[in-house]
Parts: sequence; structure tokens; C-alpha cells
Amino acid sequence: MRVKVVCVGGGPAGLYLAILLKRQDPSHDVTVHERNPEGRTYGWGVTYWRGLLDKLRAYDPETARAIEAHSVRWTDGVARVRGLTTRHRGDEGFGIGRHRLLDLLAGRARALGVRLEFESEPTEPPAGADLVVAADGVHSALRGGAADRFGTRVTTGRNPYIWLGTTKVFDAFTFAFTETEHGWIWAYGYAYSGDHSTCVVECSPETCAGLGLDRAGEGEGLALLEKLFADVLDGHPLIARSGASWQPFRTLTNRAWHHGNLVLLGDAAHTTHYSIGAGTTLALEDAMCLADALRAHTGLPEALAAYERRRRAALLSAQSAARYSAQWYENLPRYIHLPPHRMFALLGQRHSPLLPYVPPQLYYGLDRAAGRLEALRRLKRWLGPRAARALHARATSRRS
Repeated sequence: MRVKVVCVGGGPAGLYLAILLKRQDPSHDVTVHERNPEGRTYGWGVTYWRGLLDKLRAYDPETARAIEAHSVRWTDGVARVRGLTTRHRGDEGFGIGRHRLLDLLAGRARALGVRLEFESEPTEPPAGADLVVAADGVHSALRGGAADRFGTRVTTGRNPYIWLGTTKVFDAFTFAFTETEHGWIWAYGYAYSGDHSTCVVECSPETCAGLGLDRAGEGEGLALLEKLFADVLDGHPLIARSGASWQPFRTLTNRAWHHGNLVLLGDAAHTTHYSIGAGTTLALEDAMCLADALRAHTGLPEALAAYERRRRAALLSAQSAARYSAQWYENLPRYIHLPPHRMFALLGQRHSPLLPYVPPQLYYGLDRAAGRLEALRRLKRWLGPRAARALHARATSRRS
């Protein structure tokens, strides 16, 4: 059956959903509205992992091939603390420029017959559409117009951060920790092309204020950060997009993800802390799940309910990991004085719901033992999802 779909928001979630719907049925009438001019976007590069690439291949091999061909990859993680460097082999990761990713998705959508309307931002659900998709980000105008229906809740994190770029091309996912007289400041760096990397810098509010970063001009702030991270930047500059500023991360949740024929997708529905590098992956997986639900159910209410139910369940582990990851950095003094190889090992375990309650040295020893004992490995795998479900149930009961 031919349906008319209007998607507001031309980010990864909205564009990929449009691609999947046109692949399912070329007769569908699909339009994507994007507030920005074509070719303009925020941010630098995005990360993803092998698991997402496998899913992309299953849903649309052509898109998967294009994304992989324009991505850089790494397998190592590097941490630098007090002039010491430790390197660990990890899972295969990928980086791609956000601009490049959107260009590839837009090109594929156009080739399939999707209409793309740039510099267009409907603030109310367009009339005449069978389905309206709010993929317009954390500040979604469509969701805001029915805020009481969706039950939007925003939690502000403690640490401020700033999203920057650099011409330094990192050969691994790099963590750099620098001690100042006002406390620790750290950066996450990863390549996304042959000549640029993303560099996210974070610190405590006290360190940000003590260093004057919260009131410094752009040039002054970048110069100070370049000095603090000179050992990892190797003389390369840091680059700021227009409007880049220090701000705390906002975690957004919604009590409901759909109302009538309006459904939330990607950051309009949920956000997870940037330190787990999952935002783009979760947005694309939202699109996959919604497309599957619309194909499997003939009735729109049933399809949207199935989508919301499945994605809420799938997001539990990622949301738990993001929550504990953010808390790990907020409590960095608890771990930073460990020997670098031990600190980096616990950095890799920052998603664990047990770590905040076990002395770091003891946890490190238990984790080493768990690597050798299958029974303990099974216990860790068993505890993780159950802790996430228990926290979700507790949060839900508090809201109700």
C-alpha cells in the first residue's frame, strides 16, 4: 500500500529511514525536510563499530559499501597519562566525517526517489501525511509542540565539554589526560578522514572555571588547549566550528515515542553520553527498527507501538553503559592515580554497574581473574543487563 511519509530532520536517522522505506516499496511518497542548507552540518566525525556495518550490509548493501569506503579504521586504543603511554588492542572501530556520511545518505536517498527539501523546517506535523517522523534532534520542534504527550525529560550532566577538530590524524582511538593546577582535563581523539580527527575535550566545572576556559575567547581558549595537549597534537592546531562552546551534556528521554501519526526518531527520542560513541549507531538502528515495524504491521498504531517497545528494550544496555561511562569521568580522581595500564584497563570497564562500588585495585584484580575464569565471565555478563533493567524499572516507577 502506497503511503505518504514526511520526515523532519535530514540527519542520519531521517535519511536512512527514507532510504529503507523506498527500498521496501518504491511507490511510497517520502519527503525529508532539513533546516540547514545542503552541505552544512554541525560536528566533525562520528564513530561506529563493526556490528553496525554488518547491519547496514543486511539492510542496504550499497549504502554500507559507500560508508565503509569513505571511513578510516583502527583497532588500538591509546591512553596518555603523565607522559606515559599505554596501548591496547581492541575491537575494530571506524570513523567518518559527519558531512561525508550525510552526503552519502542524501545521494542514495535521491537515487531511490526521495524528495529532499533543504532550508525547510516544519514546526507542526504537515497535513496530508500518513506518517510524520520527528528526526529533528534533541531540540525537536515537532516534539516540543506536543511536549505534554511525549513526557520529555532532560537531565544535565556535571562535566562541561567542547567538540573540536584537529589536523592531527590519530592512528588509534586516543585518550589524553593532563593534570593542571586546577585539576585534570582530558581529550578523546579519533580520525575520521585522511587529514582530520575529532577531538572532544572535557573536565570538571571547577577545572574549567579555574583555567578560565568558560570565559575565554575562542582563540585564547584554543591556544590554551593546544598547550595542554601539545604532547598528543604534535604541533597540529585545534579547530572550532562557529558557535562551539563549553556546555554540559544533556541526556534526553521521553515517556512516549509516538502520538497519533507522529513518531520520534534518533536524538529526538533519546540521547546517550558521547563517551560511548553510540549516538549515530543508535539513530541508524532506530531507522532500521521503524522500517521493520512499518513493513510487518498493516496498522500504523500497531507498527509504532512495536517500534517503541523494541527500541526501548534494545536501548537499555546502551543507556546503562552511557550513564556509567559519564559517571566514571565525573569521578576521575578515583582512578587517575592508578598505574597507567591499570587505569586504562578500568577505563575500558567504565560501563560496568559494579565498578563504582568496588575499590579500583580490587576490581582490577577481579577483572583479571574473570578473564581467566569462565564462571566469573558469565557472572559479569549476567549482572550487567539485570542491573540495567533494575535501574530502568526504578526510574520508571519514580516517574509514574
